[in-house]
Amino acid sequence: MKCCWKTLLPIALAVALTGTALAAKPAAGIADRTKWWRDARFGMFIHWGLYAIPADGEWRMYEHKQSPQDYEKYAAQFNPVNFNARKWVKAAKDAGMKYIVITSRHHDGFSMFDTKLTNYSIVRATPFARDPMKDLAAECKRQGIRFCFYHTIMDWHNPDYLPRREWEKESRPVDGASLDRYIRGFLEPQIRELLTNYGPIGGIWFDGGWEHSAEELHSQEILDLIHSLQPATLVNDRTNLPADYATPEQTIPANGYPGGRLWETCMTMNDHWGYARDDHNWKSPEDLVRKLSDIASKGGNFLLNVGPNELGEFPPDATERLAAVGQWMKVNGDAIYGTSRSPFKRLSFDGRCTRKGNRLYLHVFNWPADGLRVEGLKTPVVSARALDGKQRLTISDAEGVISISRPARIDPIATVVELRLSGEPVVDQDVAATPDANGRLSLTAQYADVVGASARLEQRGGQPNIGYWTDAKDAVEWVVKTPAAGAYTVEIEYACPPESAGSTFTVGSPDSKEGVKGTVASTGDWEAFRTAKLDGALNLPAGRCVVRVTPIDMPRGAVMNLRSVTLTPQP
Repeated sequence: MKCCWKTLLPIALAVALTGTALAAKPAAGIADRTKWWRDARFGMFIHWGLYAIPADGEWRMYEHKQSPQDYEKYAAQFNPVNFNARKWVKAAKDAGMKYIVITSRHHDGFSMFDTKLTNYSIVRATPFARDPMKDLAAECKRQGIRFCFYHTIMDWHNPDYLPRREWEKESRPVDGASLDRYIRGFLEPQIRELLTNYGPIGGIWFDGGWEHSAEELHSQEILDLIHSLQPATLVNDRTNLPADYATPEQTIPANGYPGGRLWETCMTMNDHWGYARDDHNWKSPEDLVRKLSDIASKGGNFLLNVGPNELGEFPPDATERLAAVGQWMKVNGDAIYGTSRSPFKRLSFDGRCTRKGNRLYLHVFNWPADGLRVEGLKTPVVSARALDGKQRLTISDAEGVISISRPARIDPIATVVELRLSGEPVVDQDVAATPDANGRLSLTAQYADVVGASARLEQRGGQPNIGYWTDAKDAVEWVVKTPAAGAYTVEIEYACPPESAGSTFTVGSPDSKEGVKGTVASTGDWEAFRTAKLDGALNLPAGRCVVRVTPIDMPRGAVMNLRSVTLTPQP
């Protein structure tokens, strides 16, 4: 996690993903404060700083163990003469983005704005000698984009920031350093500058809080300062307080966040946050749009990063992808902006669904050869149309399955169909799995119910799995429906590193201790998924029943990451 959580401690991960750290005092009118952000759904992250000169990522100073004195030499070379705030903001707006979050200071300690707290800034230490944040704030206001700051808590340059790695201690002695003095004499005054000198600020996107607790960082004090200056400013969760929203990084939660928790996935277009000249592993426009659809369908926001170069230009590959995403958004933006998560637990086509009041938007990634169908929707559909071309589509309802005609224009990225309903969408998808043509039952993590408080759905390797299974009292289950009683062989797809292997479990009915037993062997890593066939057979009755995976023993702190259970009828 290069940008933000390079050294991610388990407690910091728990804070970021669950928001169960110390409760922050909510600012008044939180629903009103977050409305613009919830409606926006799509924003631009910008990582820009001295690290654009060596051009190998924003963790250059740390990864090369450079002293502050050695790293400072880049300031004299930093002259982004091609920086054009109007072009940057227009690129974001044309891509369909509604807000911009830019690095005012990253972990290298270099301030990208006009600060009076240090001379180590773009205004005082570079030939450029200008404040690009002033230009961007003014241009965002002119073009109708919300302007936000990324601001780190860490600082590898400031003599007061603690802790130190061993290699840092020679150039930045620990003796005399004071974290309290850093926070109250530098961090908080810089926050005051950002919220005083640049007009209305939509949000402060903190980072780097994982080295300290919320108490050590005086996090509540920082939040109170922000809201005393600009009450409407949103704050993320990386001061180790829940604040307004969670920030999963480089990943999309497999099923969003429970309990209405607001969240935002931040992600790079390639493998770096800051400009990296030799990184050509760019995500395709199709991938980016589908990620946006996926995130919106789960109730989240997408903060997509650009790393400008040392001249102040967006890389051409990034510009091309922004333009391609923008073309899709111009046609289909109604299916993203102001939407809420899908009412469906599963879809009968390859795609996603978003909702806006009595309208559903079906994001169809690959149009089904046998026609588009929607299962489980109980609310009558009044009309259907394709957003591209506004073509009216015919609908039919047979035995609770809604069929929708094929539009004339099929978008290879995602074709969006708008369904207008007669009222609030009511969905009944109680049965998680029915046999396929060969009688096989495929029970995937995405449609599982977790019985317990620890285990939860996550996403690894592009597919969902049940992870964080650290309590042997937790179980995972599915409702299934079979046409006849019979015996089934059992296979599980799972992952587990050697240090956590050895748990035992059963696959069977929750009402019986009988079932097919298994032992979790090592697959090598939490992301190295393997399929294993269990000994014995599972007997299922005809009709509806529950299949549960129940731990028997968990000797090493975790059960496994479970991706699926497959039940195959025996001859």
